[in-house]
Amino acid sequence: MDRNKFSAIAHRDHAFSNPISEGKMMKILEMLPLNSHGKVIDIGSGKCELIIRLIEKYHVTATGIELYEGAIKEASRNAKGRIPDDRIEFIVEDASTAVGKCVEEGYDLGICIGSTHALGGLESTLETLYRLVKKNGHILIGEGYWKQPPSKEYLAELGGADESELKSHAENVMAGEDVGLVPLWSYVSNDDEWDEYEWLYSSSIENYCQENPNDPDREAMLKRIRSWRTTYLKWGRDTLGFGLYLFRKSI
Repeated sequence: MDRNKFSAIAHRDHAFSNPISEGKMMKILEMLPLNSHGKVIDIGSGKCELIIRLIEKYHVTATGIELYEGAIKEASRNAKGRIPDDRIEFIVEDASTAVGKCVEEGYDLGICIGSTHALGGLESTLETLYRLVKKNGHILIGEGYWKQPPSKEYLAELGGADESELKSHAENVMAGEDVGLVPLWSYVSNDDEWDEYEWLYSSSIENYCQENPNDPDREAMLKRIRSWRTTYLKWGRDTLGFGLYLFRKSI
């Protein structure tokens, strides 16, 4: 079963592929001092809904870097009729390769939400965006965190994950400070937002499988989503958090 296919189906009805509410996402965009001369880069941009909205709001020029070509095809379809073609660039490439071709200090805003793994983790992502963003520019990060120490059973269900792979909410903020960034704002997902995200994620797979009984991946997808749903309810809802972090590069 193609993991990208599974993720695309699971997120087909999400505006954003993370558990931060749309309202909070829009509020944090209101805080950004962008204009039509601004340049934005989004690493792991997925369907590019966030940068499409930034272009709609501020008329910036944006670059979306995404490894999964299917997501970029959907992004291109979503952008049609909403924004001018010359305001958005899509790069289908491994993030670590793509950022090496980007202009240092060439962007007013650097974004990576839920995709820091693409650059080796939170610290390396912050360091990369620090290099790419101009002085007095901004960095917007979306990252998971532990609300409480994860149990061994939960880590095993996550595929043998290690507790060290995530930090606490406070440590996520401090990771930005350690790079030399100034934290300006943060939102975290509450229980209602997590439930909305996870139940939509789950029901999208269930509905797809009902609609497509002859898909050869149907049984594998159902097995995976039902195991994931149990894991979320039993451990994840109380253990895993997700935060949105806005920083400024002031030095």
